[in-house]
Amino acid sequence: MISYYASSNGRLEEMDQLQDNCWISLTPPFEAEELAQVANDFLLPPDFLTDPLDTDERSRYEREEGARLIVLNTPVLSRTDVDNEGIYITVPIGLILVDDHLITITSSPNHPVLRMFIENKIRNIDPARRSHFVLRLFEQTVFRYLVCLKRLNVKRNIIEQELYESSQNKELKQLLSIEKSLVYFINALNGNDLLKLKMKRTDFLVIRHDEDLADLFEDIIIDNGQALEMANIYTNILNGTMSAFGSIISNNLNITIQRLTLITIILTVPMVIASFFGMNVTVPYQAGNLVPFFGIILISIILSFAVIFYFRRKRMF
Repeated sequence: MISYYASSNGRLEEMDQLQDNCWISLTPPFEAEELAQVANDFLLPPDFLTDPLDTDERSRYEREEGARLIVLNTPVLSRTDVDNEGIYITVPIGLILVDDHLITITSSPNHPVLRMFIENKIRNIDPARRSHFVLRLFEQTVFRYLVCLKRLNVKRNIIEQELYESSQNKELKQLLSIEKSLVYFINALNGNDLLKLKMKRTDFLVIRHDEDLADLFEDIIIDNGQALEMANIYTNILNGTMSAFGSIISNNLNITIQRLTLITIILTVPMVIASFFGMNVTVPYQAGNLVPFFGIILISIILSFAVIFYFRRKRMF
């Protein structure tokens, strides 16, 4: 699907057709031959439109025949219901800068970062200022990472409290999903950080002589580094939490097995005594009275409590 947006009175408005200095948004579902037509109209290499649709595409930039491509990895909520899948995944956004237009393409429908621009939640956006538009998209992507990281950390705290009360596979699977999301974030933030540093060094956006845009780009790089540091910290905390709970579960299992073993030993004492007197041989006190019978039971009970007392003294029970 192709949408056109232009600035009007400081706000982005959707246009019915292509105009000068507008933002062209390509989002799923893609109609047949749609990407080929866009590539032909703007003289773009086909790879510029197909590479950002690969979810495994790395963050990078490329220049060819007057067109500039930027591939940026962004966080989105996972649409799969698989237990072992991450809560969040990362998908690339392709930003293509041509003569008078800015083209974005992504494989994620209703992308949260692009939606903020479409819904005019970001002020003072003008596609005619393409470098400024790209930087603001970088900025909102970093903010999106920070929001997702905070949500993952809150969810981790909730699951941790639930694990203190009862260790279930469900909670452990949720922690595994959080861990996978954090791994995706770390890889994507690392790639985005290298991308922005290279863009700054080569002045890919041609903003070196614009002090305001250069300062904005510097702030975005700093924020991206902070998001990467947060992701690393949360990953280390989660790894420590899962390791600690693994040790707790193993220790609880050992205690349970030990107690069952001690109970078995205690119950073995009366069984051994009863086995001696239950043999098919002549035994004392077979005179028909019940005193010896209760005496044997009393001896079994006394010996059992003696074994319990011994285990208590040894702090084993």
